[in-house]
Amino acid sequence: MSPSSRQPARQRKTRSKLPRNLAIAAVVLAVAAGLWVWQQRRAGADESAWRTTEIERGDIRVAISATGSLSATSTIVVGSQISGQVTDVLVDFNDTVEKGQVIARIDPSTYQAQIEQGNAQVAAARAALAQAQATLRNAELDHRRKADLGERQLVARSEVDLARAALDQARAQVTSAQAQIRQQTASTQTTQVNLDRTVIRSPVDGVVLTRTIEPGQTVAASLQAPELFTIAEDLSKMQIELTVDEADIGQVQEGQEVSFTVDAFPDRQFRGVVQQVRLSATDTNNVITYPVVVSVDNGDGTLLPGLTVNAEILVSRRDDVLKVSNAALRYKPADAQAAMPQGAPVRAGSGIVGDLQRLAVALELTAPQRAEFEPALAAIRERMQARQAAPRSGGGGSGSGMFGGGGMRIVAGGPGGGDAAQMRQRMLQRYQQDFAAFRDTLDEAQRAQWDRELAALLGARRAPLYKLVDDRPQMVMVRVGASDGSSTEVSGDIAEGDLIVTGERAR
Repeated sequence: MSPSSRQPARQRKTRSKLPRNLAIAAVVLAVAAGLWVWQQRRAGADESAWRTTEIERGDIRVAISATGSLSATSTIVVGSQISGQVTDVLVDFNDTVEKGQVIARIDPSTYQAQIEQGNAQVAAARAALAQAQATLRNAELDHRRKADLGERQLVARSEVDLARAALDQARAQVTSAQAQIRQQTASTQTTQVNLDRTVIRSPVDGVVLTRTIEPGQTVAASLQAPELFTIAEDLSKMQIELTVDEADIGQVQEGQEVSFTVDAFPDRQFRGVVQQVRLSATDTNNVITYPVVVSVDNGDGTLLPGLTVNAEILVSRRDDVLKVSNAALRYKPADAQAAMPQGAPVRAGSGIVGDLQRLAVALELTAPQRAEFEPALAAIRERMQARQAAPRSGGGGSGSGMFGGGGMRIVAGGPGGGDAAQMRQRMLQRYQQDFAAFRDTLDEAQRAQWDRELAALLGARRAPLYKLVDDRPQMVMVRVGASDGSSTEVSGDIAEGDLIVTGERAR
């Protein structure tokens, strides 16, 4: 067979295989598509209708962000109290100096000349004093002679009076000469002090940060002392002056830990401690800030004065606590009534009742003490159940939302915060009356713990969480504690690993 006759046969064979391959590919694609649809339907059937998050146990760190700058703990500005021309500058930037070390000199010739002039004036005053003293002695002798002659009436009384006047005048001249000597001496001493001030010395041990003079420059100290040097006393101990917003300053206290970074060393984390919260507020475009001083150990000399600081002040630290995502606190179901617990409105472990039971366990009550505790707790439970069962007017119960139902969250400082504080005070007084007999059975340590924890329970913020039970959200009231912005400390009728609803999935 010729090559020309084999080529058409090969083409017919290729065309016959093409439809079969396409058919096989179509079947494979159909099977894959069906398998994908089946998996999606199965996943949709298995997937819950609720988005949830778990109650976790961990640490909560609450920090306030602030900015500031580093500076030496003590910075001394060295100036000049006298005017004159600078003759010597003996230190430069970054030089280490000791207390009393000479760091600059001002031309002393003017003051030396004034001292010589003052010494001459003192010598002249002393000579005048000697002359006045000689005149005084002569006047005393003359007065004594004329006084004797006057007693014998050998001279006129006027002669005696003139001699007495001359004596008083001589004494006054001596006193004047003595005063002139003291004046000239004091003037010379003042000039000597100014002469000593021509030598500028370091007042402390430290490091020269700035130098603003050069040899030959004239210093004029007419109205204020010119600044010649700035000396940092000790750079191994530094400080940061942070600016904290008025909304956060109430949480800042002395002794709190501070972590900060500087742009010069972006990979390093530095530590400090709040040393002082200053009361001198600053108003910048109606924004009120307060200065907070942070002490920093700079023993290795890494940090430099003037560096910009980005700091976080650790204002609250809670270790090994139950926490939940903030999304769970924001969730509210469309049918809030359906999420209420079934059965009794106030369950044994919910709200204030459960908190009081847990407090009793922590106190390790004896049998007589528990016998006094249980009736008081039962009375509170019955009262809360009666309030929840009563008809509501206007859409809110009388306090049921605070401790067991309704879902109201108490936030101190918000609108109506004064009414909430008064309500908490009345509740505290009522509970103190309810548990008065029980409190009398406690010892001193138990009584102190009871008073402290009861006040904390009634003053705590509360919020509803919706725990997933049998694939249905069920509301539980929890106490809300510290929050780091993403998670919040919670306590109440919850446990680690509980699923909390954060939202509903689209159906």
